[in-house]
Amino acid sequence: MRFYAIGDIHGEIDALHAAHRRVEADGGPDARIVHLGDLVDRGPDPRAVIEHLVAGRAAGRPWTVLLGNHDRQFSTFLEDPDWIDPGLSEPRHWTEHPGLGAAATLRSYGLDPRQPRAALHRAALAAVPPSHRLFLAGLPRWILTPQALFVHAGVRPGVDLQAQAEDDLLWIRRPFLDSRVDHGVLVVHGHTPVEAVEHHGNRLAVDTGAVFGGDLSVVALESDGCVAVLTEAGRVPLSAA
Repeated sequence: MRFYAIGDIHGEIDALHAAHRRVEADGGPDARIVHLGDLVDRGPDPRAVIEHLVAGRAAGRPWTVLLGNHDRQFSTFLEDPDWIDPGLSEPRHWTEHPGLGAAATLRSYGLDPRQPRAALHRAALAAVPPSHRLFLAGLPRWILTPQALFVHAGVRPGVDLQAQAEDDLLWIRRPFLDSRVDHGVLVVHGHTPVEAVEHHGNRLAVDTGAVFGGDLSVVALESDGCVAVLTEAGRVPLSAA
């Protein structure tokens, strides 16, 4: 069974449409796609990204969408306006942290991010459709298939999948990125931007920084273990480095 993976979107709706077109050209309209999370923040239209994914799943597309750390911050803000993500190295609120890009998400829903937090929360509850809130609240942290484990950031090496901490699944970097251990299955992840898709044998890094001017990368994973990057010109096979 073939799966496709799409890296971090961050509000880049035009890039997402282009990525879906590449998948459909390669695998047809019923292709199984795993979106690796970080739908929101920084980019031009996070609301449109969520709306597109909600509509596609409602239409029966076999799309999986994973929770990213930015998605968790947005979703949790709607439930608990004072929550601060424990995964942050600098413990600042989502709406006030200069590097997170929350303003882009809030503006996409017609909100003024400069409002006091309490007023902003009330306005967000009125502006974000219930279907979007339910969608975000129901996003899984990982999906395991015969050929790969798909997760936003990575896994803690040596820890059983069922025992993985959510903060690691959404935030981990160095302990995972530096590890050469066999995880038992190829781990396909985003979160940490790379210039081009990287195959490290035990993991596949797919976030190529679409919101920073890079591509929104798409990879195809075959049941025999073969991996290919989908480009506008077609497939480019990718082997482990």
